[in-house]
Amino acid sequence: MKVQIIMAGRRSRVEKCNRCGTQQWVPYETQIFKCGECRAIIQLPKKDNDHWLKVHDSVYPGVRFRNVVETAAPGLRAMPLNAGRKRAVLCGVTYKNSNRPLKGSVNDVKCMQYLLAEKFRFPKDSILILTEEEKDPFRIPTIKNIRMAMIWLVKGVQRGDSLVFYFSGHGSYVRDYSNDEEDGYNETLCPVDFETAGMIIDDEINATIVRPIPKGAYLHAIVDACHSGTILDLQHVYRPSQDHSSWEGKDGEWEFQECRSGVYKGTSGGLAISISACSDSQTSVDTTAFTGNVPTGALTYNLIQAVENEPRITYGRLIHSMRNAIREARNGMHQNAGSISSFVNKLRSSFSQETQLSSSERFDVSKKQFVL
Repeated sequence: MKVQIIMAGRRSRVEKCNRCGTQQWVPYETQIFKCGECRAIIQLPKKDNDHWLKVHDSVYPGVRFRNVVETAAPGLRAMPLNAGRKRAVLCGVTYKNSNRPLKGSVNDVKCMQYLLAEKFRFPKDSILILTEEEKDPFRIPTIKNIRMAMIWLVKGVQRGDSLVFYFSGHGSYVRDYSNDEEDGYNETLCPVDFETAGMIIDDEINATIVRPIPKGAYLHAIVDACHSGTILDLQHVYRPSQDHSSWEGKDGEWEFQECRSGVYKGTSGGLAISISACSDSQTSVDTTAFTGNVPTGALTYNLIQAVENEPRITYGRLIHSMRNAIREARNGMHQNAGSISSFVNKLRSSFSQETQLSSSERFDVSKKQFVL
């Protein structure tokens, strides 16, 4: 299944090179293309009819764009029927049969489910969980199921809705051929079958769950993965003050990251916010350092701890608290139970992780309360 992005009358899709595996954008109508990485000539199979696609036109102050929405894929019928005003997609991937397994991803999902249901009053039947432990084949975090889950998340979104997309797993990056990225690379999420089916790139995530958000609706993405700093392609990135005592975030500033291709990356009037484990160039960690014996993602654990410790926490204090907890662990000063010597050694030698905040629009992080 290919998710097509339609922009200014031009259609394109992501295809994978059969030789080197690189994902890249190609014109929708093409049947043959030359790989930009290995220069191989790739012949594509004949496309199926697009009987399951529906184009939804949206207008955002002076900018017209179209989002392709899947409406007839069989898997969507397996999604929860009660969407609700608050709904969430929680993905946890352990890659248990691979050579790079993660131990804490399912724990992360369970912790986020608790936070959403108990602290932010999300109805349990409006929380869609995708892990390798699920019995329903449509709840396994494959590339196809994650795509369908993202479409379910925003289907029928309207003013007053609060949506959450959560991912705990591997993140990576691929060469950017659409000239969007300043660093020349698209950030990606790795489904459980990414080695055979490919990865989900930030362009697709933005088009699927960011652009449809209407005025008065809210989307939060919380991504505990490597290279996830701009995984939603939101153009306003918050840079905290280097003064670690600045608890409120008053001395930080927003940085605008221009999309060089001119493609619109915003919402349809709503607010989209991303909290990610690290910058695009950094790696994140799956560890027992903060709990003593239960593996968790560093971002997930510290986000939940910050919210538990301060129920009316602002975004500024949240980011500061999370960064400070990891910084203390790096310096060997964390006070929680359990030995963290191996984790500290890893941090000191090669690991770097700084929580990132990005948004579809600027706001005062020292005053705006973190609410899901």
